[in-house]
Amino acid sequence: MYILIALFVGFIAAIPIGPINVFAITQTLRRDFLHGFLVGLTAAFLDVVFCMIAITGMHELTTSIEELLPTIKILGIIIILLLAGRLFYQAKHCSIHKKESQSKMTTAPRPIIGALLLYIANPGLYMFWIAVGGTVTAHKLISPLEWNGLIFALMCGAGTAIWYFLLCRYVSKYHHQFEQKTFEKILVVTAVILVMLAVYTAVTLII
Repeated sequence: MYILIALFVGFIAAIPIGPINVFAITQTLRRDFLHGFLVGLTAAFLDVVFCMIAITGMHELTTSIEELLPTIKILGIIIILLLAGRLFYQAKHCSIHKKESQSKMTTAPRPIIGALLLYIANPGLYMFWIAVGGTVTAHKLISPLEWNGLIFALMCGAGTAIWYFLLCRYVSKYHHQFEQKTFEKILVVTAVILVMLAVYTAVTLII
């Protein structure tokens, strides 16, 4: 039962539009399915790590995050704005029908590093996994001292990976049907969403 719950949690958690989803989509559009899916796999791996930490170390994790939250938010604002700026630039200067000439070997680390930075700079993800860890342990669905805690975390990561596989596969399969102007609008809209997210994060620093 808890395995199905974990798959569902991981899948649903990955769906909302955010920096990592945007990054996965743009990597798929600009390069290929592999680069986009690498973003998703990185996010899935980090979901497993943070879910496991939340299950086994609730108090310590909560205390540490509360102390570092302002720094994390500032870092997140900077990274999100840089990504938004890059999307604005790509909307004006890049063609969806022209793949970058770099090889897969030289560009593969880029989506991994980008996803890692975006994940670390998003405190909302920490809070989400703290809530998940607290809920499943409080209801005794899993035990932090048993193997089912690790299995739960791994299945959450699997759910995340499934979402990104479907997302990147869809974008990769149908992106050639997009007109150049449609591609530009997608990039601009996603960049605006990221700017709004950065502004919201900045407001939460003040309020």
